[in-house]
Amino acid sequence: MKNRALMAVVALWLACTFNTGHAASPAAPLRADPLGSPRWADMRKEMFPASAQVVFDDRVKVTAPLTAENAMNVPVSVDASTLPGVREVLVFADFNPIVRIVRFEPSGAHAALGFRIKLQQSTPVRAAVRTADGTWHVGGTWVNTAGGGCTLPSTGSGSPEWQKRLGEVSSRVWARKEGGERIRLRIIHPIDTGLAAGIPAFFLQDLDLADNQGKPLMHIEGFEPIAENPVFTVDIPAARAATAYRVSGRDNNGNAISAAIEK
Repeated sequence: MKNRALMAVVALWLACTFNTGHAASPAAPLRADPLGSPRWADMRKEMFPASAQVVFDDRVKVTAPLTAENAMNVPVSVDASTLPGVREVLVFADFNPIVRIVRFEPSGAHAALGFRIKLQQSTPVRAAVRTADGTWHVGGTWVNTAGGGCTLPSTGSGSPEWQKRLGEVSSRVWARKEGGERIRLRIIHPIDTGLAAGIPAFFLQDLDLADNQGKPLMHIEGFEPIAENPVFTVDIPAARAATAYRVSGRDNNGNAISAAIEK
């Protein structure tokens, strides 16, 4: 009797499991972190709402040196321009003591940005791109470095020159072979993380790029790990190219940044 009862239960389970006409499709297996970071689970919880759909996507390109010789000045570029409907991009480093690096919203520019960062140790550097449907698309790359970039004071903070030139903007505009224009900005600012003894956090907080008619092209939100005297590279599509541009913003102490960008 017991054997027959057990066989009946097994038969019922098999019928429910393999009856494709009535059973729901199984959920797709969760893809493992392609960078193999032991901190990805923590990053998933910290960076995104619990209900958010997060996918690894090869269309999100993060470019950086495999080995960074200067941990205080690591060049990084993010390109998500092949993704449709990009609303915002968040860049972070798994093993930095301050994880968030920069966030940007490409309202008229391409969904791409070049910049320089500080790294405390070898780490994945990732870009998470939120599209119009609410999905976060994640790409990234490992950067190896001897480290210490986040806990060292900036060189500018020890010089009286930065006080005279704080917020000074230099720029260059040139045509891209793909069409449109590229704008490169450099802003004089010491950018301290607040992790060096006796030196408070002092960093670029908001930056807005617009054309000469005031139409927005990109909003950039900076965090403490941006490199000293930050450099940003922005690509403008041909349809939004203008005769001149303007940049404005502020740091976390309220110091204003404002400059015209002419060709």
